[in-house]
Amino acid sequence: MFHVNLSLFSQTKALENKIDLFHDKLLDATMTFKKAIKIYLQEKRSDDFRKQSKQVKLIEHDADNLRREIENNLYTQNLIPDLRADVLHLVENLDKVINKFDEVTYRFYAEQPDIPVEYHGRIVELCSLSAECAENMAKASRAFFRDMSSVRDYSQKVYFIEHDSDRSSRKLTEAIFDSDMPLANKIQLGNFVTDIADIADTAEDFIDELLIFTIKRDV
Repeated sequence: MFHVNLSLFSQTKALENKIDLFHDKLLDATMTFKKAIKIYLQEKRSDDFRKQSKQVKLIEHDADNLRREIENNLYTQNLIPDLRADVLHLVENLDKVINKFDEVTYRFYAEQPDIPVEYHGRIVELCSLSAECAENMAKASRAFFRDMSSVRDYSQKVYFIEHDSDRSSRKLTEAIFDSDMPLANKIQLGNFVTDIADIADTAEDFIDELLIFTIKRDV
């Protein structure tokens, strides 16, 4: 199983290029997100953080436009009709992860949470784990379109990293609510932890569906 090594787009190079670019946008979002949060922890809402926040928004905007182009091409040109619904579903769910990076970054910008320095390392760790989940999700998805033999390897990495993310977020949440911070601060920071960890959860959900679609292609 999962031995197919052929591109899904042997006759549709233009569509293949757009989906490749869409995956690139997701990878760009992960890197920019990690950089933005590190800057926020050091400088709060500085000019540099504003720049990174705007960059995440720009990536999200470009990804939305690409998603619409991909959807339009699939329908108007009647491309890969047997798998069109699956491909549309995958692209839409990839877009959801990019949206989550934008939403979390914007929440840091808008709410300006006061994060005690003793939690900075844990926040960075959690952001890195969620971003790494999204990176491997993107690689698994790209493999689905180009080289299905690699789908399972990247998928297993997502499951492994998501488990670490879940453990990290639980421990951080417990530490926050065990602290002497005012309750309002605890709730705010706890919500940020949940939102960051939700990126990894969404990536795991995506992988669950991707493996089903991979089996369908391989049958």
